[in-house]
Amino acid sequence: MSWQTEFDQQIINIKDPNPWLALYLDASLPLHDESKRALLRGHNSRSRRIFLPFVRPLAKLMIVVVKLLRIVIPEWLSSSRLLHQLIYWGLKYFVTPDSNYLILRHFVIGTEILKFIADNAGVEITSTQSLRPTCLEDLKANTFLIHDLNIYNFIIELNQKLKAENRTLEAPQSLNFDAITDGEFEINPGCQRWTNFVDLQSAIEAYTPVYALFLSDHDFWRATNSLQLDETIAIYISKLLQDPMALSLVNNRHPCIPLITLHAGFRLMLHGMDAEILHGYLRQQKRMQVTLSA
Repeated sequence: MSWQTEFDQQIINIKDPNPWLALYLDASLPLHDESKRALLRGHNSRSRRIFLPFVRPLAKLMIVVVKLLRIVIPEWLSSSRLLHQLIYWGLKYFVTPDSNYLILRHFVIGTEILKFIADNAGVEITSTQSLRPTCLEDLKANTFLIHDLNIYNFIIELNQKLKAENRTLEAPQSLNFDAITDGEFEINPGCQRWTNFVDLQSAIEAYTPVYALFLSDHDFWRATNSLQLDETIAIYISKLLQDPMALSLVNNRHPCIPLITLHAGFRLMLHGMDAEILHGYLRQQKRMQVTLSA
């Protein structure tokens, strides 16, 4: 990555230690280094300190307003195409390159994790679409909606095929890590203009009511509940690896007890973190396999 970092070569102030520096130096989670830098730079930004406290309550209020409008006009303004155009425009002109980098990474990570599970389950999945956006322009092709649909379709098709073959998910004789990229993805997060100041968490909170407005009530509910499927995916990975560590790393809990949509913004942040951690853990396992086979 080419943009400036703020965590390298810092002198530790023992009377006022930087909490974000502490988290950056901490290696307890298997996070991709550039992703951690990008995430913590956003947390340490003026945008998150000043903008987020105003955006979050306003966003929740707008979700309630949209819910009330749906009672009167259920499908009013529903348009996935317009939604993705607005997301693209906002990310391009107002959101930081760090945040855009993490958003673009997320879709590639999701694709690779699902492919890893399918490869090692011995099941060919045909109902999902591979998402590998390299720039913000690629997001306009219904990428956010397809990402939500992929996870549901994957779980349904995987379990239907396992059931049809009268078997359960279990560890293969030899793990296949071909789906997991051990390195940087080809991503162009856009330019750093003076208007690109919004951090990731503020952007997510601001976009959540927009998501609610331009999707049907059913689509919005399904999308927000998909965030809790992180635990389901972690269970699959733990079974394949015969290692409970993957399950212990996730924070979004099982959707059999669904949370209300007002918490969607925070849960989306957890979802992004869970995906990064699971992908990082699989990357570690891939490196261990290479080392042992050398």
